[in-house]
Amino acid sequence: MDNWDEVRTAFQVARMGTVSGAAEVLGVHHATVIRHIDALEGRIGVKLFQRHARGYTATEAGADLLRVAQATDDQFNQLVGRLKGQGEDVGGELVVTSLTSMAPVLIPVMTDFQRAHPDLLVRYLTSGRLFRLEYGEAHVAIRAGAPPDQPDNVVQPFVRQAIGLYASQGYVDAHGKPESVADFPQHRFIGPDDLTSRAPFYRWLRDNLDPRHITFRVTSEHSVKEAVLAGAGLGFLTECEASRLPGLVQVMEPRDDWTAPLWLVTHVDLHRTNKVQAFLKFLKSRAQDWV
Repeated sequence: MDNWDEVRTAFQVARMGTVSGAAEVLGVHHATVIRHIDALEGRIGVKLFQRHARGYTATEAGADLLRVAQATDDQFNQLVGRLKGQGEDVGGELVVTSLTSMAPVLIPVMTDFQRAHPDLLVRYLTSGRLFRLEYGEAHVAIRAGAPPDQPDNVVQPFVRQAIGLYASQGYVDAHGKPESVADFPQHRFIGPDDLTSRAPFYRWLRDNLDPRHITFRVTSEHSVKEAVLAGAGLGFLTECEASRLPGLVQVMEPRDDWTAPLWLVTHVDLHRTNKVQAFLKFLKSRAQDWV
């Protein structure tokens, strides 16, 4: 690429979503931002942004550029920090991804971390798709199940979240509480829309219950929580999340075979950045209160 200023400008437009926002971050006139974008798109022959009334939205090609530019920006900031001897500086973007069910415990941690580092922009991604660290889509991923095996990732064991079976007090008042697995056929269950889910607690449920009794099926952990609270049936929740929700009854205590290990995953290129290391240390310290 002949002109990195143009790439840097496109990166900021993708981050901010508007020309004016990028111009403010870069300290240039908005006309300069537009000129850089037009020149870059003309140089590579690909549209990087869709223009609309509210601003600029990255195309697929623009999103690819954003991921590469984010990783480059992180590495450059790491280099500058080393050269200037400012090893404790934490700023820029921190992108964390996890299952939605971890939001109740992760968001307070990220909020406190940002409070300690006010120059930090936090992005928390909980989409159902797997974000690719090698493309800079996230700095830190928290993943469940078997340890990720991508060769360029650094994988560390994290915690095991206790998962129990819960119902609302209203459900228990109306239908009673099962005393054992033998009572399950008399109850209604909340489960995944995909009955082949590999989650260990759903595999256990399939082994112990006719699927016809899974009468309320959802596609996200957040929906499980809302369905349990609404009294739709019995559902699995992390013990930590359930403790924060009023009006729940624990139907079965957590079992070891319901729990999958969690892993902290970072890309090797960014693992040693001050930002990632500071967050990992902070997260591990706070996670001791989860178990």
